Amino acid sequence: MSAASCLLTEDQFLCSICLDVFTDPVSTPCGHNFCKSCISQHWDVNVPYQCPNCNEVFDRRPELKINTFISEMSAQFRQSAHQEASSSSSKEQVSKPGEVPCDVCTGTKLKALKSCLVCLASYCETHLEPHLTMSGLKRHQLMEPVENLEGRICEKHDKLLELFCKNDQMCVCMLCSVTDHRTHDVFPLREEYEGKKAELGKTEAEIQQMIQERRLKIEELKESVELSNKNADRETDEGVAVFRVLMETVEEGLNMLIDTIREKQRETEEQAEGFITELQEEICELEKRSSELEQLSHSEDHLHLLQNFTTLNAAPPIKTWTEVRVHPLSYEGTVVRAVDQLEETLRELMEMLFEAELKRVQQCEVDLTLDPDTAHPELILSDHGKQVKHGDVKKNLPDNPERFDFCVSVLAEQSLSSGRFYFEVQVKGKTEWDLGVVRESINRKGLITLTPADGFWTICLRNENEYKAFADPSVNLCLQSDPEKVGVFVDYEEGLISFYDVDAAALIYSFTSCSFKEKLFPFFSPSLNYAGKNSAPLVITPVTHIE
Repeated sequence: MSAASCLLTEDQFLCSICLDVFTDPVSTPCGHNFCKSCISQHWDVNVPYQCPNCNEVFDRRPELKINTFISEMSAQFRQSAHQEASSSSSKEQVSKPGEVPCDVCTGTKLKALKSCLVCLASYCETHLEPHLTMSGLKRHQLMEPVENLEGRICEKHDKLLELFCKNDQMCVCMLCSVTDHRTHDVFPLREEYEGKKAELGKTEAEIQQMIQERRLKIEELKESVELSNKNADRETDEGVAVFRVLMETVEEGLNMLIDTIREKQRETEEQAEGFITELQEEICELEKRSSELEQLSHSEDHLHLLQNFTTLNAAPPIKTWTEVRVHPLSYEGTVVRAVDQLEETLRELMEMLFEAELKRVQQCEVDLTLDPDTAHPELILSDHGKQVKHGDVKKNLPDNPERFDFCVSVLAEQSLSSGRFYFEVQVKGKTEWDLGVVRESINRKGLITLTPADGFWTICLRNENEYKAFADPSVNLCLQSDPEKVGVFVDYEEGLISFYDVDAAALIYSFTSCSFKEKLFPFFSPSLNYAGKNSAPLVITPVTHIE
């Protein structure tokens, strides 16, 4: 058999109908061999009786008998092939869950390498061999292994789905294209496949872009958290240091107050103790004189009494104590002076803190330019968009929705919808002005109310020296000096808007716990000219002293 195995090939033992090794092989009158069941089923449905190989037609259905020689050879070949498959199956991978199994394997199913769209079956390496070697099977369409091959067959015509209908967006067979879809735009699946594949490539690229954007956003968020942690640690350290100084200052002031009171009390006690000691000495002296006088008064010796009378009857050498007093000390003003000294220390510390805070917020400086489309027609803007003042002539400008038509105001071109920003405005030489930030949706027509409820967070100067914050209600501001340059700081997420006297490094006012849900724009109003008394411009100044 080994010699026969060397001379005979697998093709000689395959039924051309089932494409498998013969089972009960029979020979037709023309000399071709088939499985008995295969040729019988073929002739059951195909008349006239014709050989599937050479197409010879028989007048009547041939009587088929088993070809014992081919049957024995096929059995031996099948056994040999089974042994070879068994030895090679150890090298092939067994089908795992989720993998397509070979449809021909019996018992242990091996992993399929290809699926045939003609045979509607999937084959492992061994059972795929005929499709790679036999000329008739080489023409079959192979593809990567897939399950549910029946789903690739038209249910209506039992034909392969190999066309695509663009009108109905569905896969169809050849018969569908000439019946139900004959007027539709139908073309091979490959064309639609290439188009859809290109779309998938584009979609995949977009998804990869979105993935990358989200990864970058994650990194950004992580960096923000890390920065927030660093800021929190820095603020904590600074806060601990400041409050430690405060506590030390308070404790030192308290100790000095207590020492001052105790020192005064000690001096009072020492003075009283000195008086008491002196009085006790005088009492002893007087008691001695009294005893001598009593003895002398009872004396019967006339000479002795007369001789000592002058000495003992004279006034004793003692002090007059009528005006001598120890007044209880008054401590009025002691605590006040101590607190006043503490307040002075705190004031100096606050100045240092505000100066440090101002330097930090100045790191958020933005470069602003005024937006001419929002400016009131009577305002005059500089060419570079950094200065604004009130003019006496109303210019003929388009009344666009963004423009203020009653209040002499203007917005910056730049806006903020997240994060922090800072800018400085020179107000030197002005008698009136308004500064701050506003919501994008504020009313810009007619009379305007500058309140947070209406989207305005501003402070103002009136009558040369009256400062006010337009809160709800408004707050009169008591400033130690007139600011010549005002800094404005906004923290969008924190809901904070702070105004600073830049030169004095002092906080003017803060709006806190604000809720921002739209863009914020810097707001400027130089107020009216007042016949030249308020002609100085508001000037957006660059921050040049950041360290």
